[in-house]
Amino acid sequence: MKFTEEHEWLRQDGDEVIVGITEHATQQLGDLVFVELPEEGATVAKGDEVVTIESVKAASDITAPLDGQITEVNSAIVENPALVNEDPMENGWFFKMTLAEPSELEGLMDEDAYRDYIA
Repeated sequence: MKFTEEHEWLRQDGDEVIVGITEHATQQLGDLVFVELPEEGATVAKGDEVVTIESVKAASDITAPLDGQITEVNSAIVENPALVNEDPMENGWFFKMTLAEPSELEGLMDEDAYRDYIA
């Protein structure tokens, strides 16, 4: 897995990466009550706002971690946003994407670096 400074995680799955937010992020946000996901097929650039989430504490935007194309979204979390809080690293993922430049994944933090970052 790789991690961003925005508390997103990325896990390689064949030619795609799965993107979600970390447990640390869910603890900071509190219970999610709303999730709006991007359109499948959308082309995104690193830093683009692609997901809107609302929690009992605040509304936030999740940005694209790298350039690429959205290939699938997790509609289960739209129906039940609490899935993100219950299982952020597995069933609470947001979307899958193909990367425009897969080698950019190597520039992100590994798990040890992320642990140091949030410490």
